[in-house]
Amino acid sequence: MSSLISWLNKLINYKGEREADKPLVFIAGTIVIFGLIMLSSASSIISYNTYHDSYYLFKHQLFGLVVGFAAFWFFSRVDYHIWRRYALWMLIASIGLLLLVFIPGLAGTWGTSRSWINVFGYSLQPSEFVKITFLIYLAAWLEGRRKQLAEVSRGLGPFVAILGVIAILMMLQPDMGTLTIIALASLAVYFVGGGSIKHLTGLILLGLVAVVIMVNIYPYQANRFKCMLDPSFSKQEICYQVNQSLIAVGSGGFFGRGLGASRQKFSYLPQAQNDAIFPIISEETGFIFSVALILLYLGLFYRGFIIAKHAPDDFGKILAIGIVSWIVLQAFINIGGMVNIMPMTGVPLPMVSYGGSAVLVALASIGILVNISKQTRGN
Repeated sequence: MSSLISWLNKLINYKGEREADKPLVFIAGTIVIFGLIMLSSASSIISYNTYHDSYYLFKHQLFGLVVGFAAFWFFSRVDYHIWRRYALWMLIASIGLLLLVFIPGLAGTWGTSRSWINVFGYSLQPSEFVKITFLIYLAAWLEGRRKQLAEVSRGLGPFVAILGVIAILMMLQPDMGTLTIIALASLAVYFVGGGSIKHLTGLILLGLVAVVIMVNIYPYQANRFKCMLDPSFSKQEICYQVNQSLIAVGSGGFFGRGLGASRQKFSYLPQAQNDAIFPIISEETGFIFSVALILLYLGLFYRGFIIAKHAPDDFGKILAIGIVSWIVLQAFINIGGMVNIMPMTGVPLPMVSYGGSAVLVALASIGILVNISKQTRGN
């Protein structure tokens, strides 16, 4: 692993420039490699049953990782200040991407959500790209409005309006899980960007009201809360995935059944390669590796916090906090849903779950974070 990290450092650093944050590169690389190993196991049964090839989804993920590492390399080498110049275009791109899913012939569906588009035989999830494009816009916008955020008309009001446009487009899909991630990450950058506690409290209360409205508009959202409170409610139907997830986590014990020995992946646990990969990790590797993975995500947040603290400007600080907040919040929301301490949201486990769009955007964003780290004060 150390030789791999050294190679990555040589790859992403110009001769004579400051080095990237090595712990950040190590943590992100460890998550990706561990995730790839676990995906090869979690996806083997569904790959064989669907495509008659136990490694079909694994090989597709490898292709996504190749593209993702190329994006990581590119964004780690390009000065992050460049993206500030295109902040308005990032907002336009965010709205445009979310509108693509409503175009007939281009849009695809998955379950109850219409969050995908089909391009040349490949499925893309536009909302994944919005996570970073919208954060770049917010970071630039907040940097320019720092002294005006105390004014409702020039700070809080426009912020709510901008976030509201994104929220409405995502509710129409509906993709409540990704909307939750974007909303929480936006609140984090709003606070770091200079927003007041009073305004932040008001935004949280507004968000809670929105959750109540969504639960009443979409019955399946209410069912997710019912399953969280009582997993025995509709065990074989509505709460089936919750119960199978808990069985997988519980049966792993302290040391796990062993790599590849999961029983739940044999078509008992839906989406074992996607949203529900953490229960397979728990079942096969046990409590020890499950906690280690959680600690890696916490370590990623800590390194992101250190990078933000020493960033050369507010844009870098806000963007760094936004990136690590999004990734770590998404990880904890995914894991929380799988162990039933919060409602399931259908969001993937970052850099671990199957999905080309998700891994591409996550690695590109880590690349931006790496570039910020190479320009931090006192590096």
